[in-house]
Amino acid sequence: MNTALNASKTNVHFRVNGEPRNVMVYPMQRLLDVLRCELGLTGTKEGCGEGECGSCSVLLNGDLVNSCLIPIAQAAGAEIFTIEGLATKAMHPVQRAFLECGGAQCGICTPGMIVATVSLLRTNSHPSIEQIREGLNGNLCRCTGYTRIFDSVRTAAETMTDEDRDELYALTEKKR
Repeated sequence: MNTALNASKTNVHFRVNGEPRNVMVYPMQRLLDVLRCELGLTGTKEGCGEGECGSCSVLLNGDLVNSCLIPIAQAAGAEIFTIEGLATKAMHPVQRAFLECGGAQCGICTPGMIVATVSLLRTNSHPSIEQIREGLNGNLCRCTGYTRIFDSVRTAAETMTDEDRDELYALTEKKR
């Protein structure tokens, strides 16, 4: 057993999808495991566990990260955005685009792809195909061949209203 995990549990405070959270965990526990096991937020998936596939992508203080690589101690005081935070009232246009364009297949990579798309669209409302490829670069899919995913991002960008964009930014910005 890893001796780092044998350390004493500690109280870690942070916000997830705008809600204050407090957990008693080992400081080196992965953010992914805390989200899934301690908080019951199972939308974030584990694909590789090595930071190579992007299935566990979340926003940490507005930055796209692989939650399987982040010790929970690093998230203390942070604002974390997960796939569960996207649909506040109804299906968000990004989710709808993935559904309608066939960008969601088996479901392992989909939450990470959608969070990466959110990250991209909050800074670039009308990305080119090259910018979409770059924005999703850290996310792997074994089902779709990427064309449907790229189509999903383009469709989301085209169908999002200014109100949708404002909501997206409000959902994912760091709270002070």
